[in-house]
Amino acid sequence: MNKATNGWINGFLGVLFFSGSLPATRLAVMDFDPLFLTVCRAAIAGVLAGGLLLIFRQQRPVRNEILPLMLVALCVVVGFPLLTALALQYVTSAHAIIYIGLLPLSTAIFGVLRGGERPQPIFWVLSTLGSCLVAGFALANGATSSPIGDGLMLASIIVCGYGYAEGARLSRRLGGWQVISWALFISLPVMLLLSLDQMPPSWDHIHASSFLSLAYVSLFSMLIGFVFWYRGLAQGGIAAVSQLQLLQPFFGLLLSALVLHESIGWPIFFVNMGVVLCVAFAKRFASK
Repeated sequence: MNKATNGWINGFLGVLFFSGSLPATRLAVMDFDPLFLTVCRAAIAGVLAGGLLLIFRQQRPVRNEILPLMLVALCVVVGFPLLTALALQYVTSAHAIIYIGLLPLSTAIFGVLRGGERPQPIFWVLSTLGSCLVAGFALANGATSSPIGDGLMLASIIVCGYGYAEGARLSRRLGGWQVISWALFISLPVMLLLSLDQMPPSWDHIHASSFLSLAYVSLFSMLIGFVFWYRGLAQGGIAAVSQLQLLQPFFGLLLSALVLHESIGWPIFFVNMGVVLCVAFAKRFASK
């Protein structure tokens, strides 16, 4: 099996693990405070990441890599999980997943900005069209949605897009799984302290499903998924493998229906399909 094929397989596994993040978070915030869920999942993953770095004796990042790693940690370790956890108090995971269709586009835009590329004009046309589809869906479903939840989800996509782009740049020097491991390890002291401070006064009301969801987002969403994801990007190429993210909304919607028994109407599939098409074509025109 060649390197490119391995990249696609690893990338696909990463997307599968990420697809369960929103449904699992939706279950977890039914019992856990969003802030505690965010810092606890990061603390658990940080301890495991520190163990990996120690076992494999990874060389420490150099000085000029510390700030980018801190930014990655701020975006994908704290920002995206916290914003989505807050949003899922106001909207269903099925509704939130529609925004995940914009994540590849957000990553591409920040990749363009950080890489200094000059996209063709049609790239921005398609980008705007995809954004309008999402905004129109949110407005059309105002009766079942929340402006606060929509705003938080939009902010989470912007934050995560930057974190992915910055992490992709770092992975060229540090390696795939090392980027998320160092980001988690750097944030570990603060996450541990906040976890102790935000710990629930009683665990009696916590359901087993919430504990299982916490374990999922800590192990798979925060660490293991990134191991496969960044390995896939390194092996198969960032531009090519990143398009696998376009499958994530559909996997997430399926999980929301199967696990959370959330109603999935036909309009949400059409909107997802429109967003996927816009993102797919926009990425093709991301550079001249």
